[in-house]
Amino acid sequence: MSLKFSRGWLAAAVILLAGCASAPKPPETPPTPPIAAAKVPPKIGLALGGGAARGFAHVGVIQVLEEAGIKPDLVVGTSAGSLVAALYASGRNGQQLQAVAMAMDEAAFADWTLPLFNRGMLRGEALARYVNAQVNNKLIESLPLPLGVVATELATGQGVLFQRGDTGAAVRASSAVPALFLPVKIGSREYVDGGLVSPVPVRYARQMGAEVVIAVDISSPPEGNPSGDPVQILLQTFAIMGKSINSWELKDAEVLVRPALAGMSGADFAGKRRAIEAGRAAMLAALPKLKAALEAKAHEAH
Repeated sequence: MSLKFSRGWLAAAVILLAGCASAPKPPETPPTPPIAAAKVPPKIGLALGGGAARGFAHVGVIQVLEEAGIKPDLVVGTSAGSLVAALYASGRNGQQLQAVAMAMDEAAFADWTLPLFNRGMLRGEALARYVNAQVNNKLIESLPLPLGVVATELATGQGVLFQRGDTGAAVRASSAVPALFLPVKIGSREYVDGGLVSPVPVRYARQMGAEVVIAVDISSPPEGNPSGDPVQILLQTFAIMGKSINSWELKDAEVLVRPALAGMSGADFAGKRRAIEAGRAAMLAALPKLKAALEAKAHEAH
């Protein structure tokens, strides 16, 4: 090989190596940070129990939830709870509910039957008219907030969850205490008070899709209740039965709210303000547990 040829190869090799050394490196792609999954808030169900005039406590519970920025995704009620649930589902806030409660006159619901004690003393039609007037005659399925109303089918003893149809008729059926109110005919079937099967409708809130259930128990414990006349005996029977049913159904609620209503009877419509304040106090005490339950359920979703 000639010296000239060797020098040519050497020069080419030097140029090639120099080119390789000066070639820019491709930029390194930074690792893509993992995308944090957004927390999906759990579906909150508010289950409002029965208890006649003690039901005004539900208003205080709703007020505290609003003040804490907690909005239930659905509401279901039994008896007195179904009345408050219907008004709440119609779009009223806590203060508006209190205004309605304070203006409520129980005499407006006293549509007596003749003869008395035929199948009940009160027809309940006035209650249905009142509810429909308050919700602007909207059907259950047309209300802004999903509503469930629990009643008992008289012929079978089965619980029924109304989620469609006439709002006033459903509340009337849910509130039809046997022997006090006439059974309510809807379609071809008759219904009576939902408290016979579900005094605080926790399982029906689950049926509607609730992941976190706030159960509000306003029932009167049977201990110490008067039982001197037929009506008192009937109410005492309901209290005994409700205590038995609640002992297992309430266990399924994430948060149990029990307003302090000792000494307040279901007929004490003069105690509205006291009941509302008791509802507020009980819900305020339960807020930490509710917030913890909501946080836990949000984590479970991931």
